[in-house]
Amino acid sequence: MRTSSIRRTCAALAAVTSLALAVTACGGTTKSDVKKESGPAASAGEADPDAPTKKGLTVGFLPKQVNNPYFTTADKGGQKAVEALGSTFKEVGPTSATDTSGQVSYVNTLTQQQVDAIAVSAQDPGALCTALKQAMKNGVKVVTYDSDTTADCRQVFVSQAGAEDLGRTQVQLLAEQIGYRGEIAILSAAQTATNQNLWIDFMKDELKDPKYKDVKLVKVAYGNDDAQQSFQQTQGLLQEHPKLAGIVSPTTVGIKAAAQYLSGSKYRGKVKLSGLGTPNDLRSYVKNGTVEAFELWDPAKLGELAGHASVALASGQITGAEGQTFEAGDLGTYTIGKDGVVSLGKPTVFDKDNIDDFDF
Repeated sequence: MRTSSIRRTCAALAAVTSLALAVTACGGTTKSDVKKESGPAASAGEADPDAPTKKGLTVGFLPKQVNNPYFTTADKGGQKAVEALGSTFKEVGPTSATDTSGQVSYVNTLTQQQVDAIAVSAQDPGALCTALKQAMKNGVKVVTYDSDTTADCRQVFVSQAGAEDLGRTQVQLLAEQIGYRGEIAILSAAQTATNQNLWIDFMKDELKDPKYKDVKLVKVAYGNDDAQQSFQQTQGLLQEHPKLAGIVSPTTVGIKAAAQYLSGSKYRGKVKLSGLGTPNDLRSYVKNGTVEAFELWDPAKLGELAGHASVALASGQITGAEGQTFEAGDLGTYTIGKDGVVSLGKPTVFDKDNIDDFDF
């Protein structure tokens, strides 16, 4: 089947994931910018891997958007980890995925409340830095998850998977579905979204391979992780490019909105759609032929890993330095890579054969 080769590719790419992790920390900037970073803040201190896990901590989770189903799932995973470790979980955040000033205000509030750690999914790689650095100066440990800041503005970044793996495999999935021929478009979230931009960089690099010589990227559109805007952007892409063969959307809100539009249009089954989505959001669209295959990690496990990393930092078991390890409950033992990056693991491909095996 078509997806089997993608799974093999994912396995092969896993061998180089550690190299990709070096640049997962700076989506929304250029790859050369990542190399200029000085590394995660406050990683020079001494860690004691045998230190007892502190209880009674308060860990604040700050997603890009609190009413986003993806972050609801991720943060429930964070809550599970934090509470299992004997500490208090709280979630705050803006209702818009583009309210960067709102995120800054929430960082400041959490700092004033003297929480022990903040886990944040950054809307912008640099906009939160001043506030996060002030938080760290006040003794608050800072973890980013899902979408990073620049590396000196936090101690640890919990990455979904290697950025290169995610970017390249999304293109590979879509290219297989369109027979490596035709026009394609990307439907992204916000123009400043850290993770989206880095994945798109790798998508564009993947398309330079000669096997994609008949595949043309005609546009990158932005739906701002808003269902209505993403729906309208999908409609606009097809009006502007009537020969469009496929759309790749590296955002759960975007791919669901695009599937909704395609499913009710003459393009269903003709214009291929892939990217990053959740099984529960896309199940009906896989079964009616709108979506053939897509991929994602388990967001609940991503949030869970961020929760464990936050408590490990606040307990002094890690500082964010490369090579340090920490326990993450049932998820196992994780090692911190370059620039304070920890990778959850490689993505899973979902299609009609396995989608009913998952519930998130």
